[in-house]
Amino acid sequence: MMATEPASLESLQVLHHSSDYIVVDKHWDIRIDSKMWYEKLTVQEQLRHSFPELADPSTYFGFRFCHQLDFSTSGALCVALNKAAAGQAYHCFKDRTVTKAYLSLVRGWVKEETQTLDFSIGKNSSEGKTHMMCIEGTEGCENPKPSQTELTVLEYGLYDGDPVTKVLLQPLTGRTHQLRVHCSAIGHPIVGDFTYSSGADVTPYRMMLHAHLLHIPLEPQPLLVFAGDPFLTTVDPKWLPQRPFRTLSGTVEMLLERRAEDNRKKKEEEREMVRTVEQRRKGSRQHRTEEESEEQRTLCREWLSEWAGD
Repeated sequence: MMATEPASLESLQVLHHSSDYIVVDKHWDIRIDSKMWYEKLTVQEQLRHSFPELADPSTYFGFRFCHQLDFSTSGALCVALNKAAAGQAYHCFKDRTVTKAYLSLVRGWVKEETQTLDFSIGKNSSEGKTHMMCIEGTEGCENPKPSQTELTVLEYGLYDGDPVTKVLLQPLTGRTHQLRVHCSAIGHPIVGDFTYSSGADVTPYRMMLHAHLLHIPLEPQPLLVFAGDPFLTTVDPKWLPQRPFRTLSGTVEMLLERRAEDNRKKKEEEREMVRTVEQRRKGSRQHRTEEESEEQRTLCREWLSEWAGD
């Protein structure tokens, strides 16, 4: 099947398969799962079609999805195949030790080569926009929460004649629509993002956002999966690279090294905290022992004094 064609029940692409996990390359414009009886084409149904023996009847959807991807987003999606594996992955996501990176084409030429997008994101309560998120300060923005995304420029080019930039996006937090909202907030909405272009960007065949990298630091063996690069001229001739800035492989390698160092420091800080707590507990026990010993000596002296006077 061509990458620009719509998804089908048989078009599931598997990137990794073990006894504990299966990672698929989710197609664009397809839901992960659905409670609606009329939605027959979901990743859930693709998995059930290709791997009926892996479906778990004790779960609502038959499969334990470790994380989420938007309907319009393609790329690496991890599914746990048993309860223990799901629990281990859950703790990695909860502790924010998972590394994810997305490829995207955004409108315009991004001037800053690397930048941290730091905009708190909340739910948009404005009429007609309740399905959207928004940055703090936007009218109708409710309960905004801190959100950060690292953006790295990879390449400048044209899409269907218009200037665009190919970027790598690393979400440091996990808010709904975070990457889409952050890119829109700096004036560079994602190509094909109908929702955050106010319905104007309708020409591209898809939204150009793809989960390229997924690294889950599982024990004893980490899970590292790459979902390729769909934004190539061989896939979509409307994308014409003009000025490469840095390679995808080199950028990802540096990202993983930096992330590994951050996780190492975090573990060392946690170990240091444990040592500090243990030392405090030990000191407290020793202090109580000394107090008890002094009390015992006092009682002993009193007893000896009384005994000597008899």
